[in-house]
Amino acid sequence: MNPKISDFGLARIFRGDQTEINTKRIVGTYGYMSPEYVIDVQVSAKSDVFSVGVMVLEIVSGKKNRGFAHPHHELNLLGHAWKLWNEGRPLELVDIWRTVRHQKY
Repeated sequence: MNPKISDFGLARIFRGDQTEINTKRIVGTYGYMSPEYVIDVQVSAKSDVFSVGVMVLEIVSGKKNRGFAHPHHELNLLGHAWKLWNEGRPLELVDIWRTVRHQKY
């Protein structure tokens, strides 16, 4: 896995008393933007946590959120993870080969 660190120039400066900010433009990558940002164009620390969560799902599953395809449904990776969670099968998301390769014998 090759790490990629990027800055898209989307950072906003908050005043000391601010916890969120509204903007008029939606800028970002669909699939990584929080629902409140896409729907209400509201940015907060929760938006970053959502994006990091999507990346964690990608790391754990070994799959990308964008372009994720499952043979039995049309959900993206996030939707698939929720489906497995609600069905009590969250460990099915884990890429077992990623785990096996990093075990010490």
